[in-house]
Amino acid sequence: MTRHERPRLLLGTEHRCSYLAGRLARSVFVDPQLALDPPRYGALLDLGFRRSGSYVYRPACGNCQECRPVRLPVAEFRATRAQRRCARDNADLRLGLESELNAEHYALYRRYLHARHPGGGMDPEDRDAFRSFLSSAWGCTEVIALRDGAGRLLAGGVIDRVPQGLSAVYTYFEPGLPERSLGTYSILTEIEHARTLGLPYLYLGYWVPGSPKMDYKRHFRPLEVLGATGWGRADTR
Repeated sequence: MTRHERPRLLLGTEHRCSYLAGRLARSVFVDPQLALDPPRYGALLDLGFRRSGSYVYRPACGNCQECRPVRLPVAEFRATRAQRRCARDNADLRLGLESELNAEHYALYRRYLHARHPGGGMDPEDRDAFRSFLSSAWGCTEVIALRDGAGRLLAGGVIDRVPQGLSAVYTYFEPGLPERSLGTYSILTEIEHARTLGLPYLYLGYWVPGSPKMDYKRHFRPLEVLGATGWGRADTR
């Protein structure tokens, strides 16, 4: 699929926004009959779409435009002092690429949701939902696993690989170790992995200024945002 192709879109129903209180949200979905693969999904990423499982969507809210697709040009990224400190604090962890979302990953995901997103609409007791949410039938998906010296899984960063970069799907981590800032460190490892592969971008999903869940993305700079005229530098001050 090229930038000029327009897939058939299906409009979803309105629901409570999970990012900004008191607002309603709505998405459009790419027709699930469309045959997808990493290059086609990469083209959709550049149009502001994301995936949840094998379903590809984009916000289509009537009175709100706060979900802003963002990506990071990894060659230009320069870590802040706090991010460099985070990398030093986690230098003892082992990084590995894993392809299986096994019972260990599921158990960590459950602990993470119970602690960080209770009542957030994602059922931590449903193992099938865990797999269907993070994997897809057509994607090139891996998990950057962070383990301590004893081999214990502390974080999983699920990523999709497309021709022009990596897309961060979801990150879950041990909630009882706030001093490690494992969420930040997971993104730093994804940036480095994209650099190692020679890929230009890390897609970070939607930046929602003012949302406690999504505003952290502004700390990774220079951030590019998709606007009406294409991708450009975001004002993250």
